[in-house]
Amino acid sequence: MRIDGLQAVVTGGASGLGEATARLLAKAGAEVVVFDVSEARGAAVAGEIGGVFRRVDVSDAASVTAGLKGLAPRICVNCAGIAPGEKTVGREGQPHDAALFARAVSINLTGTFNVASQSAALMAAAPPLDEDGARGVIINTASVAAFEGQIGQVAYAASKGGVAALTLPMARDLARSGIRVMAIAPGLFLTPMLQGLPSEVQESLGAQAPFPARLGQPGDFAGLVRHIVENPMLNGEVIRLDAAIRMAPR
Repeated sequence: MRIDGLQAVVTGGASGLGEATARLLAKAGAEVVVFDVSEARGAAVAGEIGGVFRRVDVSDAASVTAGLKGLAPRICVNCAGIAPGEKTVGREGQPHDAALFARAVSINLTGTFNVASQSAALMAAAPPLDEDGARGVIINTASVAAFEGQIGQVAYAASKGGVAALTLPMARDLARSGIRVMAIAPGLFLTPMLQGLPSEVQESLGAQAPFPARLGQPGDFAGLVRHIVENPMLNGEVIRLDAAIRMAPR
């Protein structure tokens, strides 16, 4: 698919991986619509790239419906997410906060499904873009935690494992409509969460990766998004983007 001239929806587009993706797609000629709950930052990013901002809570299906009203996306990239940390049983013997677990699943997994499924319905109703009958592509964000969740990541790993697991069946569901579905599973990336750590801690984390021995840059993620959009044979797969890292228990 050619990106130039297509409409793209990017969730979590106000910062981190989503912001880098929104900027790259806009530079490639897409009309980018940024979904985020951070109104000030989201509007600023959209303004800088000549796009549109809409405040959307991805965990709320009605909010997603309102955000997509009047749009005709051909590219959907789901980057919105949270990364809570809590053990199954805490130091004082208390069980994992059920509300926190539910929130992680609601945003990371259900939120991804809400935007992907509603965007897919709009894509399916649109005319084909090429001789293959392509109508669009959906790219979701999983995590290496889906496969190697660390201590304290039970909620996060479960939610991202769900994102990885829905990739193939969703791609199979949408094949007849010419819509591809992919997921990217990033390793350790320099997102706002890690940017708040001391530089020596960032360097230590990056050194865990075999090569390159550094934290991933949001632009690395965005570059893979672009390749997935442009390569018609990528479908139904979860791609690890992790510099060959395999996460230890802690």
